[in-house]
Amino acid sequence: MKKTTKGISIFALVIAVLLVAYFALPQYARRALVYQKAGIDDLTIFANREVNTATPQQWEISNNLQGYQLDDSTLKAFNELQTIAYLIIKDKKIIFEQYWDGYGPESRTNSFSMAKSIIGLLIGAAVDDGFIKSIDQPISDFIEEYRTPENSKLTILELLTMSSGLNWDESYGSLFSKTTEAYYGKDINKLIYSLQVVEKPGVQFKYLSGNSQLLAMVVEKATGKKVAEYASEKFWKPMGAVNQALWSIDKKEGMEKAYCCFNSNARDFARWGQLVLNQGTWNGDTLLSWEYIRQATQPASILVDETGNAIDYYGYQWWIQHLNGQPIPYMRGILGQYVFVIPSENAVVVRLGHLRNEEKKDHHPLDTYLYLETAQKILSSYSN
Repeated sequence: MKKTTKGISIFALVIAVLLVAYFALPQYARRALVYQKAGIDDLTIFANREVNTATPQQWEISNNLQGYQLDDSTLKAFNELQTIAYLIIKDKKIIFEQYWDGYGPESRTNSFSMAKSIIGLLIGAAVDDGFIKSIDQPISDFIEEYRTPENSKLTILELLTMSSGLNWDESYGSLFSKTTEAYYGKDINKLIYSLQVVEKPGVQFKYLSGNSQLLAMVVEKATGKKVAEYASEKFWKPMGAVNQALWSIDKKEGMEKAYCCFNSNARDFARWGQLVLNQGTWNGDTLLSWEYIRQATQPASILVDETGNAIDYYGYQWWIQHLNGQPIPYMRGILGQYVFVIPSENAVVVRLGHLRNEEKKDHHPLDTYLYLETAQKILSSYSN
């Protein structure tokens, strides 16, 4: 009996120590421990701001490939990466569409870092509207907290091209990284205000989510509108999005987690790709200047990576892949969220899912090659 009592006492002590340690953690760290891993359905655990629609414009559906099925090896690869949606639009028509795991055309899931590309386009819209003089403008013109000796000369361009030199910790596995705090915390503005330039800006490419969040703050300050509101006004409504999107925010009535967390579906995500494919126009209306689109989707080759090589794979918050020697601008999220723009085929490809390949080739996850090669086969069958 004494041994049993002693065992219970030790167990109770361990539990007590663990509880004390847990409640001693910052709020965001406790939340991260509860949820463990970011997922595509995380819109349910955050407050969200609506990105409203206007008159919906449904995609036309082509039946030319009716009955077309992915071959066994491709289907196996898609399933291993837990794909939930694969969509191809050519000549503004859906030519292939497949969903898995109970997801469908109206299922809203997390964009993750595809949202960065949306922020990049919103900066262009703010320039077009005259809210921002140019992308060479210092962000201290908009954000008072950056009027410090270290940060005052940091420009919008340096944020767009991921060359800010800010002391952001882009770690997804650390409980105490700035990325974890941004995702699970409740005061993302305070976190961003605490950043400092520690390396010379405009020299080296270094992918930092804090850059995109800071750009969103510039959009809000420059326009006087919430990021979701401006996105709705400039793009979501005129592009005819069918479903209202939800942009996750750090707390009720708070700030958009703009570096991630734009929740929508495959068909409506495709509209961002179609806008770039259209060089900024939609049904004859100019939503964004062609020149800005051109600059945003070409490599920021004046920069170098950590090995000293010129950047040939990133523009203004847009990645650049290649297919048969042709540049493919694309949006990219950490769990394999992709929107590819294929100008030579007048096509847009969307892939959504739970996993991506962690191995990379030429700075692109290996699975991007799978989705582009599969699209090429399907587009070839469609043409024939």
